[in-house]
Parts: sequence; C-alpha cells; structure tokens
Amino acid sequence: MTPWRATVLTLFPEVFPGPLGASLAGRGLREGLWRLDALDMRPFGIGRHRSVDDTPFGGGAGMVLRPDVVDAACEAALAEGPNRPLVALTPRGEPLTQAVVRDLAAGPGAVLLCGRYEGVDQRVVEARGMREISIGDYVLSGGETAAMVLLDACVRLLPGVMGAAESAEEESFAPAADGLLEYPHYTRPAEWNGLRVPEVLLSGHHAGVSRWRRAEAERVTRERRPDLWARRAQPTPTVAGEGTAPPPSLAARPDAA
Repeated sequence: MTPWRATVLTLFPEVFPGPLGASLAGRGLREGLWRLDALDMRPFGIGRHRSVDDTPFGGGAGMVLRPDVVDAACEAALAEGPNRPLVALTPRGEPLTQAVVRDLAAGPGAVLLCGRYEGVDQRVVEARGMREISIGDYVLSGGETAAMVLLDACVRLLPGVMGAAESAEEESFAPAADGLLEYPHYTRPAEWNGLRVPEVLLSGHHAGVSRWRRAEAERVTRERRPDLWARRAQPTPTVAGEGTAPPPSLAARPDAA
C-alpha cells in the first residue's frame, strides 16, 4: 500500500521534520506509514542568484514569491506524487478544522506551499487550484510552522499511527463528540494538593461516568466556545413543508446531567 505522502514546498527545508520526527508522527514516519519530503524552492529561482521573489506591483513593503518559481516547484512535487491536493498555508485561507483534517487524511497526501515575505503571487494559487488554509487568526513569519500543525493533525489519523484508534473517537471535534469539546481528564493520585478527582470517576459506575463526561463536555463547550454551542443549537434542516421544529432540549435527553 502506498503511504500517505506529504511534500512541503519551502525556502527552509532544514526545519523539517522538526517535531514531526518525534512521538507518534515520528514513529509512523520511521515505520513507513507516511512519507515527508521537504522540497527547497530556491533551486527553481530565476537567474544567476536564483531569485525567488520580487517587489509587489502597486507598491508597498515587502516581497512576493514569484508565480513562475512556485509553479516550477509544484510541477516537480506533483511529478513525484500526482493526484495530491495543493494547499497554500495563508492567513487568508479557510480555517483549519477537524473536518478539513479528516478530508486531507483520507486522501493520498498533500503538497503544502509555505509562503514567506508578503505572500505568494495569487495567479499561481488560482492557476493551480490551490486550497488556501489558515491555522488561525494571526500571522506567522512563514508557512512552515503552519504546515507542521496541519501535518501533525492529519498524520495522527492515519491507520496504524495512533496506538489506540478509539482515542480519536471521543476527543474534541471528532464526529462521535457531537460537536462538543472534550471533557476534562484525571489520573492518579486521587487527591493532589488538596484537590480531589470528582467522586463519580472513582465510583466504578459506568453510566454515571458517561453522564458526567457528557455534562462536562457540554459545560466546557458553552463556556469556552459559545460559537460551537450555538451551532449545535441550530435546527436541523428539513424538507420543505415538514416544518422546522427545534431539537429537544439537552435537559430532556436521557444522557443529560
């Protein structure tokens, strides 16, 4: 079976694999469960000095990565592994969500473009049909860190990478989590610095533990991510003429606290 393959287009290939070479991702890399190539864009530069950027049309500070340079790097990457989506890491992109991660992890891999300076000439992004993705509402010095975040999120979902596949089923943003953030976790000792683990977790009562975890997941989501909570409260779309009655309240559900 062909492993999931990531190619990172970057001006700083030496920073890879970085943290991706450790822990679960690193073990999966060494065992051949996935592959990582860091492709230096500098050799595709123009002229004697291998220039990869130029001043922006219309004026302004900074430099912009040239479309011909980026296009040549894309061509080289796809020649080694075709049929992979091209992803540009940029603050202007769609938010990186677990749904996006699952979509990418289910495919053959990805080619990730790491921007630098003021960004990338938009023409090559559009001509290549790149998927623009942002890891958050902030600006980094370059796309390398963002690429590592995206890759770590994808790789941990690949078959064989996580020791216990069920660990991913109940965590935040997983389908089984029902749109909720994950509940808090506790371990030994049962009392630490005068703080005790919630008694229900020590009771051995599985139904009680399940109800507590659900209630805590709901509480944490309401308090920390009201946007996610509001999204869950939206009525499920129905066929025209069937009405749009809202779902029953959480308090009425058998598994509610």
